[in-house]
Amino acid sequence: MPQRRVITGRSQEPRQRFAEELRTLRTGSGASLRQLGERLGWDWSLFGKMEKGETLGGPEVVQALDQHYGTPGLLLALWELAAGDQTQFRERYRRYMKLEAEAVSLWHFAVSVLPGLLQTPGYAREVLVAGGIKEPELTQQVEARMGRRELLEGKDAPPFRTILSEAVLRTPLRDMGEWREQLEYLAEVADRPDVTVHVLPQSAGLHGLMGADMWYLLLPEGRTVAYTENGYQGELIEDSGPVVRLQKAYDSVRDLALPPAESRKFILRMLEEATCDPST
Repeated sequence: MPQRRVITGRSQEPRQRFAEELRTLRTGSGASLRQLGERLGWDWSLFGKMEKGETLGGPEVVQALDQHYGTPGLLLALWELAAGDQTQFRERYRRYMKLEAEAVSLWHFAVSVLPGLLQTPGYAREVLVAGGIKEPELTQQVEARMGRRELLEGKDAPPFRTILSEAVLRTPLRDMGEWREQLEYLAEVADRPDVTVHVLPQSAGLHGLMGADMWYLLLPEGRTVAYTENGYQGELIEDSGPVVRLQKAYDSVRDLALPPAESRKFILRMLEEATCDPST
């Protein structure tokens, strides 16, 4: 296949191209991020995150930007391409990411690391570095992971339930400031109506999901698929028999976990301990 011709010098990655267009239009108008926020009625920090590629924003804000800049439909079209782009993820994850984007409900169990849907940029970066990823792929993968968080935002966000092993919350980042930011974000997300967070205390003992992180996706046609992942590989499971067995294991673990209200209190205690850390 012949390579695409590069004429403008701008990125050909949909997500990065969207961010570049936002920066170009704003700087060309002579407005600061704060001025843009005041004019459109959104928090100016949202526009900063969009221009850095940390978030795509929602269609409402993109339509407002199109109207503000006099580019009817252009930014929204770029947003749609960026939101639907699966090439930003490593190839072995792309089919799962496609199914995740289609899911009408999601369940998750974390054995050692927070799920990507709940990670802050600082947490994602440190996890990816620990996995051996280096620049320039590192920045791309952090941006891709931040894009996944948008799945849980907006009025059409699917219900999401996660069970976090206590070990996840007792394994801090090296940068305590980043760790506090992660815990604050987790507490905020846990308070959303469509997100349910459980903490599985160490006192629960042995259980059926000890070996790896697990995802369960309920798809629009009514079937459920599972995805199991460790630090080195993942496996998508679509056969109904194994999926049913894994669902039963998940239900058993959920029965051992703290209820949502107690789980949020547990997260806030971890945040308080991190805030009082004498090494900071």
